[in-house]
Amino acid sequence: MRSTLLRSAAALAFVAGTSLAFAQTSQSVPAEPQNSAGHQAQQTKSGQGGKEEPSSHATQDSNPDPNAVFVNGALNVPNAPANTDTVPAKFSAKNAADDKLITVAYTFKILPDDQRNAILQALKDTQPMAVPRADIGNELPASVELRAVPSELAKRVPHADGYLYAVSDQRVMLVYPATRIVVAVYPEDDMNTVGSGESAR
Repeated sequence: MRSTLLRSAAALAFVAGTSLAFAQTSQSVPAEPQNSAGHQAQQTKSGQGGKEEPSSHATQDSNPDPNAVFVNGALNVPNAPANTDTVPAKFSAKNAADDKLITVAYTFKILPDDQRNAILQALKDTQPMAVPRADIGNELPASVELRAVPSELAKRVPHADGYLYAVSDQRVMLVYPATRIVVAVYPEDDMNTVGSGESAR
């Protein structure tokens, strides 16, 4: 009797396991993936290597859904801020330019207006130095004399504490001391960005 009970339990377990496996494999597979652009991107050589963002192949919808929460990466709700830092660079010229900045330079770019103006006003009239024209990301040569940011300015603009500066023709350049790379240029309409580590001309 006991062996019959064990055989019955084993047969029941076998049938249950087989039907569960069959149920899992017999589900219909959709013909087209839900995100066909992302799926196609993963079929490319760079997509398979993880070097390409799948959404880069997505087409821009010229008539976005008016009820969509996000349109082109921007929040699409009443009174939402426009052109924030979260909008992808391919939809925002501002964010595309920010992406080209060296990381430490972004700190000085987002300073409040009063602090940026304080840096310019405090340093622009100091004795000019013989400094080649340099933009953000340029490395100043060792022959260029750099001065420490004054302590009274560092109290007003704490982010400038520990940085060096150079002045040339009313242009103030803040410099990261360890690398001698220019991280900010004031006045800002003079700001240009180059790749990190390039030498000044």
